[in-house]
Amino acid sequence: MFKLVLAILLFFSIHTINAQEWFSDLETAKKVAVEKNAKIILVFQGSDWCAPCIKLNTEIWSTPEFVAYAKDHFVMLKADFPRKEKNKLSETQQLENIKLMENYNKPGFFPYVVILDQPGKVLGNTGYKKTDPKTYIKLLNSF
Repeated sequence: MFKLVLAILLFFSIHTINAQEWFSDLETAKKVAVEKNAKIILVFQGSDWCAPCIKLNTEIWSTPEFVAYAKDHFVMLKADFPRKEKNKLSETQQLENIKLMENYNKPGFFPYVVILDQPGKVLGNTGYKKTDPKTYIKLLNSF
């Protein structure tokens, strides 16, 4: 029994260490960016329908290397547009994401990654790239 409890605690502690902190509100992200002296990485995605979005999450955002780096250098802001009913966002969150889309992603690209400074000015943008986390971090820092 003790080994089972220990294994469960270890699993959750490792998951917590590797968890990426995502914000869903621009104003909160701006405040945290000022506190951390970090850039804001705004990600437009369709988490349950957009294949390149899912790849970007798996190959970059969720990797231990990216998570560790982002913790001290980026504030991650997500504007998700899921299509499946089971993943439906609250009406408030949907409106917030639409507002972000109107201001930062007028063409409606997915995935679309916008690099912002602390006040919210666009420094650059990119999307899915078939690359490794180290190279993608360099790309984000180049803006």
